[in-house]
Amino acid sequence: MNPKSNPDTIFSAPIDKIGDFTFDEKVAEVFPDMIQRSVPGYSNIISAIGMLAERFAKPHSKVYDLGCSLGAATLSMRRHIQQEGCSIVAVDNSPAMVERCKLHVNAYRSDTQVEVIEADIRDIKIEDASVVVLNFTLQFLSPQDRLALLQRIYQGLRPGGILIISEKYVFDDPASNDLLIELHHDFKRANGYSELEISQKRSAIENVMKPDPIHLHKERLSNIGFSSVEVWFQCFNFGSMFAIK
Repeated sequence: MNPKSNPDTIFSAPIDKIGDFTFDEKVAEVFPDMIQRSVPGYSNIISAIGMLAERFAKPHSKVYDLGCSLGAATLSMRRHIQQEGCSIVAVDNSPAMVERCKLHVNAYRSDTQVEVIEADIRDIKIEDASVVVLNFTLQFLSPQDRLALLQRIYQGLRPGGILIISEKYVFDDPASNDLLIELHHDFKRANGYSELEISQKRSAIENVMKPDPIHLHKERLSNIGFSSVEVWFQCFNFGSMFAIK
């Protein structure tokens, strides 16, 4: 299901003092439109998360969607999971997102139970998991908190379990990094965002989103103990990786 939303016009008018981007009521109202027009390949990623969950979810295990926002990944996984006794735990710290996520989840009946929790993902206990998803979530955590969360996820995963991490990436080579940023901005322009919107959104988000390079993701996950780590999707400076325990 693609939840209906209003068009994203949050940054369309000049803002005197641009504050840090927050996942508040205004963002929740327009989030589906915002993310489709801002993240290249988002629909493909959501679809494939469901396919991966179908392969890796085990009977009587837990599946976690950490930073679930409106529940797109949760709903995709629930459509695909066939295993008996498998349940999904969807977590977000935004009250506006959690409220809407519950409505979207409750709109459809399914044998796979979903629990939507308003909480900080750093405080959630990960246990008996076969699938864990961080879909454009890790980049919003302070860099010093990322390793500890990934370690807890690894410890809470069953052997053979999968972690799926979608992120915006930075690149060490300045020319490559600048080119990929410009291609992303072209993508946003093609989706109807103005130069003002692109500029103001970038100013609002740069203090709260600190992307990592792909090689750092791979090294960190391998050092934690994951046996297989690979990028399975990339479009410009956005992508998704899996890590298998």
